[in-house]
Amino acid sequence: MNELALEVGGLAKRFRLHTQGGVEIEVFRDLDLAVRAGECVALHGPSGCGKSTLLRALYANYAVDAGSIRVRHAKGWADMARAEPRAILDVRRRTMGYVSQFLRVIPRVPALEIVAEPLRQRGIAAEEAHSRAGAMLARLNVPERLWGLAPATFSGGEQQRVNIARGFIAEMPILLLDEPTAALDAANRAVVADLILERKRAGTAIVGIFHDAEIRAQVCDRLFEIAPFKVAA
Repeated sequence: MNELALEVGGLAKRFRLHTQGGVEIEVFRDLDLAVRAGECVALHGPSGCGKSTLLRALYANYAVDAGSIRVRHAKGWADMARAEPRAILDVRRRTMGYVSQFLRVIPRVPALEIVAEPLRQRGIAAEEAHSRAGAMLARLNVPERLWGLAPATFSGGEQQRVNIARGFIAEMPILLLDEPTAALDAANRAVVADLILERKRAGTAIVGIFHDAEIRAQVCDRLFEIAPFKVAA
């Protein structure tokens, strides 16, 4: 059996709505999740149950109220729920990738540079990083005429393909995917499915949200059900 890559224990998260009299929304409580290398787990449940919140918590974009998020990193373990900012950035640079639904558009930075950046952060020379970034963009059917342009004016599908290229380029041991095929046509959904399957075969542990049932069935090994909580009094 493949080694454990990600282990969540006793996780709890709630939001306080200060504009609505301090009402608290409990998203999840005592949540446990373990993901092994080479496994793809789909977060599953009704809209509003906390799937995206959990992904953001795993990436330490959201602080949690209790619990641990242990990530196998640098021959040891890092707890994303308690780690210092510098340690979190190191995990993101070397161990955990994240593909959100939307590309964070950076003014005047060309698409090729956006995709190559994770490789450059890992010390790969510019020429090789650009070559690999170009190959990934081509695979995702982003026209070469767009590589030198900033993605601000790209279509939603083109921006999402740039986002996916950036997320997959560095071949991280752990990958978080938030609806990676939501804005894509059938041909590009198939490309993304192939990329996910390749990463699984290479040993990447994947946690994702897949509303496309066909893609979910093709790439995921199991579902992780999240049940919604009611508003706390």
